[in-house]
Amino acid sequence: MPLGRGKIVLMGSGEMTATMVEVHKGLLKQLGEVPHAAFLDTPAGFQLNVDQISQKAVGYFRDHIQQPLTVSSFKSWEHTSDFDAEKAFRTLRESAYILIGPGSPTYAVEQWRGSPVPEIFTRCVNRGGCLVAASAAALTVGRFTLPVYEIYKVGQKLHWVEGNDILGNFGFNLVVIPHWNNAEGGTHDTRFCFMGEPRFQKLVALMTEQVPVFGLDEHTACIMDLATDEAQIKGIGTITLRHADREITFKSGDRFSLDILRGGAVDAKWQSQAAAAASTKPKDTGSGQTTFWDRVHSLEASFHKGLAGRDARQSTNALLELDRSIWQAQTELESEEFITQARDTFRDLIVLLGSELAASPAEDAECLRPLVEGLLQIRKNFRVGKQWTEADAIRDLLGQVNITVEDDQDGTSWKLNPPTNEPAGGQNP
Repeated sequence: MPLGRGKIVLMGSGEMTATMVEVHKGLLKQLGEVPHAAFLDTPAGFQLNVDQISQKAVGYFRDHIQQPLTVSSFKSWEHTSDFDAEKAFRTLRESAYILIGPGSPTYAVEQWRGSPVPEIFTRCVNRGGCLVAASAAALTVGRFTLPVYEIYKVGQKLHWVEGNDILGNFGFNLVVIPHWNNAEGGTHDTRFCFMGEPRFQKLVALMTEQVPVFGLDEHTACIMDLATDEAQIKGIGTITLRHADREITFKSGDRFSLDILRGGAVDAKWQSQAAAAASTKPKDTGSGQTTFWDRVHSLEASFHKGLAGRDARQSTNALLELDRSIWQAQTELESEEFITQARDTFRDLIVLLGSELAASPAEDAECLRPLVEGLLQIRKNFRVGKQWTEADAIRDLLGQVNITVEDDQDGTSWKLNPPTNEPAGGQNP
C-alpha cells in the first residue's frame, strides 16, 4: 500500500474565501518555487455556470494567493472529446497542487469512475504533491459518498453511493462529511451536510459496513501530511471523528497523529455521542468571529420581532442591515452559495412584509412612511448596483398594496392610493 509523501487537505467549505487564503499560501510555499496548480471542474460540470466557477477560482488564486492556476476541464464523458479529456488529464498529471470543490459529489464520482482521475489524485500525493478536496469534492474521497442533492433537494430515500475512496489508498477507512456545523436552516437542523441529526443517524445505520465518519466544520481545513504522519487543523471551526457511539473533536490549531484516523491508539479522550451532542451544535470556536450566517439569522430574527411588535423602524433597519451585510460578504469573499441563499432570505422577508401590508387595514401614509422609505432606500441600492430585477420587484410589491412609486430627474417619490377593492359610487361593475 502506498504511504505517500505529500498531503491530502480536506476543507469543510470556504475553499475560495478569505478564511483559506493563508492555508493555500502555506501549502503552496511548502511545495517549492511556483508549483504547477490546477483546478478540476468535474463536480460542477453539469451546471450552466461551471465556467464561471472555474474563472472565479483562477481569479481567486491570481488576486489573493498570487499563484497561477490552470483549469483542467473535464465536465463529463458525454460532452468532452477524447482529445480534450486527455488534455485535462495531462494538466492534472503535471500539477503538484490539485484543487477540487463545489458541485455534486455523486455526479463527480460517476464521471471519474472508469477514468484515470482517481489514479492521478493518488499519484500526485505519492510523489509529494497536494490534493485539496473541499465541500462537495470532500464527500467523494472516502469509502462512501453522501448523495446530498438527491436526498436534501429531490427527496430520495436515504442511501449512500460508493465513493472514489482516495483515502483508502493511504490506509484511511473513512466517510468524509463537510458542512458539519451548517446552520443555514435557521429554524430547522441542517448540520451534517444539510441532513440534520435524526436523518444523519439513520444514514449511519444504513451503511453496509460501519465506517468512521470524519466531519469538517465550514471554513475549516484538515491538513493530512503523509510525510510526517501528522494532521493539523486550520480555519475557524473544528473537526470531528465519530465511530460507533463515540466521537473525538479537534479544534483549529490542534495537531495529532494520522494513526487516529486509521483507527490506531488515541491519546485524546473519546466522548460518548450523547455527552458530545451539545458540542455538535453551532458552537463558539473561541475565535471571537461571528459567522456570516449568525449575522443573517440575527437580522432575520430582528425583522420578525419588529413585524410582530408593529415596530416599523426595527423591521426596516433589519432589512437595511441585511442588505449591507450581503454586500460586505461579497467583498470579503464569502461563499457565493451562502450569498445566494442570504439573498433568498432577504427576498422572503420583503415578500412577508408586503403580505403584512396587504393584510393590514388602510392607514394614513405617515404611518407607513418609515417602512416605505426604507424599502425605497434598498431599491436605490439595487439600482446603483444595476440589479434591476430586485429593484423592480420592490416597486411592484409596493404597487400591489396601492403604493405608487415614481422616478424622475429629481429622485424617487411615492404616494398611497385609495383602496380599489370597492366599485366607485357603491355600484356594481
